[in-house]
Amino acid sequence: MLDQIHWLAAVTVLGVLEQAYFFLQVIYARRLFGISPPKISGPPEFERIFRAQVNSSEYFPIFLALLWQAGLFFHQGLAAALGLLYLYARYCYFVGYKASSSERLAPIYFSAGVLWILIAVSAVGILHFFLSHYVGLNILQLLTA
Repeated sequence: MLDQIHWLAAVTVLGVLEQAYFFLQVIYARRLFGISPPKISGPPEFERIFRAQVNSSEYFPIFLALLWQAGLFFHQGLAAALGLLYLYARYCYFVGYKASSSERLAPIYFSAGVLWILIAVSAVGILHFFLSHYVGLNILQLLTA
C-alpha cells in the first residue's frame, strides 16, 4: 500500500515544511519590526508577510484534502505533480506578496487554478469509484474504448 501513497506523503511533508518556513518568516518580521504578539498590525512590509502566511495557512487544509483525494481516487503521480506546482505557486505568492501586494496576483491565480484542477481530478476519480463499485460501470474503460 505504501507504494500507492509515497509521492502524496512526500508532497505533504514538503507542504508542511513550506508552512513552517512561512511561519518563521512572520517570526523574523515580528523581530525586525518590533511587533509583539498578539498584534497583527504594523508597517505595510510586516502586514504583507503576515497576510501571506495567514492566507497560505487558510488554504493548506483544502490543498491537502484535494491532494490526497486526487491521489487516492485518480492517480498518485498526477496528484503529486499538481501538488508540487501548487506548492511552488504558493512560494511565489509568498515571495511576491512580501515584496509588493500587486506581486501576489499572478501566483495566487495560478495556485487557485491548480486547486480547481485538483477538484476536477478528485471528482472524476470519486465518480469513477462510485460508478464502478456500486453500479458496475467503468467510465474510464468506456472513455478509452
